[in-house]
Amino acid sequence: MSNFLIRTLLSRYPDPENLINNLCWPSTSRPDIEKIEALTVLIKELSNKSQEERCISKVQSVIWDQCMPLLQMISSADDDGGKDLLSAVCGLFAVCVSVCQADDVPGQVIHVLLQVLMTRDDGNHETDRLDVDVAIEVTAVLLSSISYDGDIISRTLACTLSCVKDLSDSIISKIIVRIWFTILKSCNKEAESEVLRQIWDDLLSWHQRDQTESVSARVLLCLTALSDHLYSSETSQNRPDPRRSQRFFRAIQAGLTHKDSVTRKRALYLLTRCVALAEIKKEDVFTSEEPHTDEILFRWAPEKQQLLREFWEDFALVLETLEENQIHVIRPVLNRIDMLVETTATDIQGGLFSPSWLLCVYQRMFHSENKAVMKEGVNHLLELKALHRSAFALAFSQFVIGPLMDVLAESSLYHRAPQQNIRDCPELGVKLQIFVVNFFSSLPEENRGSVLLQLIQRLGSRQWCAVPLLFLSQALSCLSPCPLLGSDGLNAFREVLRCTMITHQVLLRGASQCFLLHAALCLTDVTTVSLDEIFGFLVHFRADESLCRGTALWKELCNWLQTNEGRFRLTDGDLGSPVELHTATSNSKGASIFSYVQQRLKTFLTVPANTDQTGSLPDPGEAELLARTVLLTADLQHTRSEEPGLELLLQPLLDVLRRLSTNVYLVLHKTDKSLQLLLRLLQLHRRRSDTEKENEDVVAVALKTHMLSVVDSVQEFLLRRLSGELRELCDVERSELYLSVLRELVLTYSTVSWYGSNLQQNYIPKLTTHCLRILNEPSEQNPSVSGQVQRVVSMATLALLCDMADRGVLKSQSEAMRSLHSLTNYFYPSSSSQHLNQTLLKPTTATVSHPEDGLLLKDWGRIVAQFIGNQWMCLSFLQKTAGTLRAAEAPEVLRAAVDALALLPGHLVLPVLDFMASVLPQVVQCEESLCVEAICASWKVVQALSTNPHDFWSTLQGFVRLAFNQGLLQLTEEQNPRITACIQQIVSELMELAQVRSGVFNVLIQHCCETWLPSGAAEGVQSDAVFSTALLHLNILTEACVYGPVFRRDQRLVQEVQSYVEQLGDTCAANTAVSSDNRDDQYPRVCALAFLCRLNPSNHLHQRLMEELVQRLLRKDAEISKSKVRYYSNSIQHRVKNRVWQTLLLLLHKLRPEFVSDCVLSHVCEAGFCSNQASVKYLIEWALILILHQNPSHIQNLWNCFSLDHEKTKTSICTFLSVLVHMNVLLPKLQDKEVQWRRAVEVSLQWCFSHNFSVRLYALLALKRVWELEDACVHMEENLGGLTTVVQACLQQAEAMQNTGNAMKNWSRIQEHFFFSAFHPIRDYSVETIFQTFPSLSELAEDEWLPLWKFESFVVFPICTALPLKNHASDLGELQPGDWIQQDKGDLEQEERWVEVQKKITPWKLSVQEQEPELIAQQRAARLGKLTSSLLVVASLIDKPTNLGGLCRTCEIFGAKALVLDSLRHINDKQFQALSVSSELWLPMLEVKPAELSDYLQLKKREGYWVIGVEQTSNSQSLQDYTFPERSLLLLGNEREGIPANLLQLVDVCVEIPQHGVTRSLNVHVSAALLVWEYTRQHLGQNPAAPLC
Repeated sequence: MSNFLIRTLLSRYPDPENLINNLCWPSTSRPDIEKIEALTVLIKELSNKSQEERCISKVQSVIWDQCMPLLQMISSADDDGGKDLLSAVCGLFAVCVSVCQADDVPGQVIHVLLQVLMTRDDGNHETDRLDVDVAIEVTAVLLSSISYDGDIISRTLACTLSCVKDLSDSIISKIIVRIWFTILKSCNKEAESEVLRQIWDDLLSWHQRDQTESVSARVLLCLTALSDHLYSSETSQNRPDPRRSQRFFRAIQAGLTHKDSVTRKRALYLLTRCVALAEIKKEDVFTSEEPHTDEILFRWAPEKQQLLREFWEDFALVLETLEENQIHVIRPVLNRIDMLVETTATDIQGGLFSPSWLLCVYQRMFHSENKAVMKEGVNHLLELKALHRSAFALAFSQFVIGPLMDVLAESSLYHRAPQQNIRDCPELGVKLQIFVVNFFSSLPEENRGSVLLQLIQRLGSRQWCAVPLLFLSQALSCLSPCPLLGSDGLNAFREVLRCTMITHQVLLRGASQCFLLHAALCLTDVTTVSLDEIFGFLVHFRADESLCRGTALWKELCNWLQTNEGRFRLTDGDLGSPVELHTATSNSKGASIFSYVQQRLKTFLTVPANTDQTGSLPDPGEAELLARTVLLTADLQHTRSEEPGLELLLQPLLDVLRRLSTNVYLVLHKTDKSLQLLLRLLQLHRRRSDTEKENEDVVAVALKTHMLSVVDSVQEFLLRRLSGELRELCDVERSELYLSVLRELVLTYSTVSWYGSNLQQNYIPKLTTHCLRILNEPSEQNPSVSGQVQRVVSMATLALLCDMADRGVLKSQSEAMRSLHSLTNYFYPSSSSQHLNQTLLKPTTATVSHPEDGLLLKDWGRIVAQFIGNQWMCLSFLQKTAGTLRAAEAPEVLRAAVDALALLPGHLVLPVLDFMASVLPQVVQCEESLCVEAICASWKVVQALSTNPHDFWSTLQGFVRLAFNQGLLQLTEEQNPRITACIQQIVSELMELAQVRSGVFNVLIQHCCETWLPSGAAEGVQSDAVFSTALLHLNILTEACVYGPVFRRDQRLVQEVQSYVEQLGDTCAANTAVSSDNRDDQYPRVCALAFLCRLNPSNHLHQRLMEELVQRLLRKDAEISKSKVRYYSNSIQHRVKNRVWQTLLLLLHKLRPEFVSDCVLSHVCEAGFCSNQASVKYLIEWALILILHQNPSHIQNLWNCFSLDHEKTKTSICTFLSVLVHMNVLLPKLQDKEVQWRRAVEVSLQWCFSHNFSVRLYALLALKRVWELEDACVHMEENLGGLTTVVQACLQQAEAMQNTGNAMKNWSRIQEHFFFSAFHPIRDYSVETIFQTFPSLSELAEDEWLPLWKFESFVVFPICTALPLKNHASDLGELQPGDWIQQDKGDLEQEERWVEVQKKITPWKLSVQEQEPELIAQQRAARLGKLTSSLLVVASLIDKPTNLGGLCRTCEIFGAKALVLDSLRHINDKQFQALSVSSELWLPMLEVKPAELSDYLQLKKREGYWVIGVEQTSNSQSLQDYTFPERSLLLLGNEREGIPANLLQLVDVCVEIPQHGVTRSLNVHVSAALLVWEYTRQHLGQNPAAPLC
């Protein structure tokens, strides 16, 4: 309604209040927009006239009674018309507020609106509450409608700044745009400065208090929105100046390293704006807000403007490039980082550039999604030469301790470089060692200790994977000895040791401990630490992993203690009287180690007489510490050529042990402590090193001698205690201590004649009798704790004695063995087998006499399980030694064993498996189903333990002994079909388990090979009978021959690092302390090959096995060659074929000539015609040469190969031409040498005219070598007639290739190739050549090589003159892979060379509906604002990488939706990448096999696509006349055959390109490019915003 009508209406109706009432609406109704606009115009018109009090009052009522309810109604409505209504209401609201401004109505309204903003959503969606968006809009309208009001603005800013911290980004953006901008627009310059200052201080103070990523993102969002105001040219004293704010640049740096890309862009934008402002104003500027720091984050000096501008431009360029996340894009700008570093390092004292900006660059690389970029950043930082400068190193110190340590925790960074061997230290590990040494040597001396302490504390503040912790520990161990650390340092190292315990890789864990201890010894200031702290620290190093006697680490520790004795800080510790300790341990310098240990031992054994005689055992940790301390002290004295002094040192312990058998009132805790210490001394005193024999170990001999004097007393005490004195639940744990001591005593002193005699004739029989007496006592009606504990202890004692006897400690005819055999009457009484799986009833709480026993009763199930397990330990011993089980009882007992598997936990089943292994052969003929059940139940136990490395391996070994027992291996399928089928099924499942658990197959093949052909077994009927079982299970041996690495990338890393640690030898104590487990995935192959080499060709069974194995291997090779699975370099198929032919070469010299000529030769020739990878090709050629050398009469087979259809041979003929190159080996063995020589010349000459260049090269080389044979050509050149001229012309042409470009290079390369130059088929026939030299020279993946050290360390490899282990000629092993290897691929040269492939993945294998073109590439392209069309280009029929690469580039440039290929492997092909130039990163790629194209096209047709064939047909439409539908699919034909007929039926239209030439054919890529361009011109060309070029 116009103002004119309103004025007319007012002139006729002078009462405006009445008019307002007429235009108002009920508060519960929703008016029309026209009515609201009319009321707005009316009140606006009234405001221009004199305002009466009653009119203003009416306007106020409009605000509260009309506007506010309507705003609430709009907030609760969901319809789209709310925006127009809100706009009308806001217009009315603005007019009303401006009229009522004098009555503080704006203040009242703003209070209501700010309450809405401050109220957080609690989930109660009330209808009478304003929406936040509505409140923001109304607030903005109110602020723009009133004159400047400082109070309202201050309140509004305070409220909105509070909202910034809590609300979402979208709401914050509205607050900034609608409220903050409105405030700034309504202010004068001075007020604007105050508002900006308030916002500025609040945001930066918030960031200073809370520097989390969410806060950084929110602060930068606000500052970026206000950037035009902050970077204004206006100057005011109160106006914030970003250039001078240290807090602002802290926020910028936090943003530059933020995980969110938008936040990073905002931070870089603010930084570049700041630099631009500084350049414009040309003022000397530096940040100066933090008085407690000397660092200046930003400085601008006009006189150095050029230098500053170049620095910040390079800085921005680097950060922008890092956003690409592609290493090939980032690598070219790394030199800019070097320039930034050099500039910063040069000006480190001038303060122009803060090193913290460089840290932003590195941290950004560390946070990259691309691991290659991350690794590049780490390597670049580690190689920084600027860190050699003291001030620069100090500036980087906190970054090294923080972000660098964090990124070094990424295990994938430690993969070895391509040029490194498997046993080399990874490249990053080497760089890390150099970096740590240089970095700490560059730090100021006063800062080294504190930085080092912080770094070690950082190591202990998180959990580390095994590999990163190993190399960080090794780097620390490389630091030069320097007293930098005190007690805090030892505590920090202790925390790091806890990190090493989380990994299952025992060897790596032990190696880390070795490096950490060496670092601690080198870096500790001994004057600041006490002996208590030193030995307390050493106890954390495990004897079975690192710190054990006889190792280099132990000797280093002894030398360190000797060097620093007397320098350690004195302390009262926790020992007795301080005065007594200081008197005993002090001298002129400090603490004496011997005196300290002596006093510590006395204090350890001092127990008050009033100590409780019952209760749990003392903490064994103190005994562990003291035992190691005693041994170190003894070795230390021996190192100084002093008497060990062990008797004096151990006197307190010996005194207590002597009184054990006589003093019945000795305090129980004192006896426990003495036995704990005795146990650890006996366990730790043995050396692990092979460099010294045990009888030459003076300390060990002295210790054993002194302990021998108290053996009788200790054993008498144990006899008394184990014979019925242990009656409380806590005594169960105590009995474990007693039995452990007894075990160590027997193992240590069994070779002492008088001790062994007494043990076997008296002690063990007596102990056995007491135990049986307790077990035979009648069971109590109400079981008591006392009675049940005695039974538990007695059974555990008998189990220990049986185990010792099983180990061969006892003589077979001794009284001890007879007493143990009497257990048969207990377990197999004549009445029944009631003592099998006998359980223990849980005692009632009424029988509990000690408070601790009540808690231990909760663990009664574990005690019962141990009791049952001990029973089976005894039964297993009885079955092995006495074999007392009667045939009738065997099935019942086996059934009880199966039941025991269900009762016992995994760590207790091993005795049951051993028992079943000895019983199954007796039962299998009568109870086959029970045997199958037993084997299956055992296998389930093994599978359940597969994630428990502590118990899995021993249980697996026990199962293999059970299921592959010699008696079971002899069973045939005809006699026992069920059990043989069960074993075959388990072999299959075991092989599957071996795919995920390295070492599983190792256990099986080792057992089988040792069973079939025991080491040193004599030939005879019995050995042949055992060996014949190998023929029944030849599949196991076959799998072993072709078995190899199947690691995932992380598994391969661990294996490679373990190999590196192993090659360190004795210098790393972990190699001595940790026993080898032979879990290398190449072990099965090495074991099988060693087994084959031990076979005797004169033994008919051995010969039969070899022949059947060869036939199986040849069939496996043929199956792979005929399969349709892609066969590319280093694929599983390639590796298996390579292993097949390596095994055949190994066996070739052992096979009968008749078998070779009848069964092998034809298969070898047939294999030569297949498409083979280079390594396989060389092995086939070598095998053919050796066969013809051994069987020269079959040379006609070779000539027949050249007579086959040329279309079949193609480039495969190169295999047989390669054999002719070595005619010098074959010719001396042949009859009719002249005829054979002439035949070789004719064949070679014939193929010199092949159309294929590679074939011509091979033929020319063969012709040259045959022609140069001295013994032949002298006598036979005249017999060739006119051919002599042709041959000479061909050879002259070959030597004159220098004018033909690459031809000469290839001719030189093929002659220099190892197979045709240094290699000699007879001289180089060795294990080394077959399994190491050939794979390395033919570019087989290194994890496929079998180095000699594996044959020497894994097995005892037999010595054979026909096939030596080492190649005595060294020239072949010194060669490097040649360039010609790329030419040997023949038809496979288009295949992709994947090194790290385990299984072929077929994305299209389920259904076409699962594939969508919206892949990550499209998301990546969308970030750059790239436009895409609906065009799909299908190139599944094209197979040349060059065409596909160019097509990919074309499709990406013109914005196609996706490109469809027959295999996604093409994108890694070098030829593809050469033409695609990374366009595959921005274009979605799909994989659709040619066989599946029909389904795919039909699917797309259902989705509305128009299938357009690029083909010339009778009905084709011309490209210049055709209009492409928007949803178009271009189907491209094959380069030679075009589009198949079956697919042409699915094409909606064919389009052809008008041509005027003679050729009438365009390259498929060119044709596709023309059609893609035309489609783009027709569709995207209509959009002026989309450039077409």
